[in-house]
Amino acid sequence: MIVVRKVVLFILIGALAQIGQAQTAHVVTASAGSSAGSASDELPTFRMRTEEVNLIFTATKHGKYLRDLHLSDLTVLDDGKPPEALRNFQSETNLPLRVALVLDASASITSQFGFEQQSALQFFQQMLRPRVDKGIVVTFKSTAKLAQGFTDDSQKLGAAVENASAGGGSAVYDAVSLATQKLMDSGDETPVRRVIILITDGEDNQSRITRHELIDAANHAEVTIYAISSNFSNIQTRGDNVLRQFADETGGRVFFPGKIENVSREFKQIEQELRAQYVLSYQPADVIADGHYRRIQITDHNGKGIVVRVRRGYFVPND
Repeated sequence: MIVVRKVVLFILIGALAQIGQAQTAHVVTASAGSSAGSASDELPTFRMRTEEVNLIFTATKHGKYLRDLHLSDLTVLDDGKPPEALRNFQSETNLPLRVALVLDASASITSQFGFEQQSALQFFQQMLRPRVDKGIVVTFKSTAKLAQGFTDDSQKLGAAVENASAGGGSAVYDAVSLATQKLMDSGDETPVRRVIILITDGEDNQSRITRHELIDAANHAEVTIYAISSNFSNIQTRGDNVLRQFADETGGRVFFPGKIENVSREFKQIEQELRAQYVLSYQPADVIADGHYRRIQITDHNGKGIVVRVRRGYFVPND
């Protein structure tokens, strides 16, 4: 997760957002798409100048979250090399959350929509801490819509979820792109965790932004994607593979409830994980502005069976 001080968004109306702590990043729009409810019709992807990398990750052992991890337990590699300097390592269970719920309201999920709405409402009520955490709601059919802007009021967020109605096409990628842009524009001047919780079957037939552009944007916007599949057929689909890719590339996780009654259980799993995370900041070694992709690896240093889930990497700009 790359911490930045300024991000310049070259979109139709332009915006200047202050985020992170440490460095300057260049943002280049790559592909455009339209999203209802957004401040612009452009859906940008992001490229950053990297001086410090700030990662939020989760560590487990035998499936249980570790809350007493030490830096000596881990081996960190960036582009296959140890960092030039390690700046910070600590548990970040209290870091403020910025959560975007992205809810599929297309015709393909009509039968289970009501139960998903109720589960999302319960999540906001249990997860958000007043005056600390904030959430937004994005719904999508053929187009994406910002149903509720940033607030710590779970009742407002719940009302936005309950007022959504199902029916129409599916613009999954555009919706996640809109949520990513809003998380970037949250106005936070101190570090926060930016999270998207996506409930969908993953099938897209309307978006103008591509899947790869979206993953690039989410990574550089410091967003982790958690996905809950609404495919309850017990048959893996192309959409399920899309959700798995979103989660794997951004350091998140994908859940396959199997049946509608298990959706609330998966929300609780996400809540537990968000309360058991670590932050690691470091200066990468031998950074050359040549546009290449730098892969991030955090592994068990001592062979104790520790499994780390973190985003896979980031792009360096080409000057």
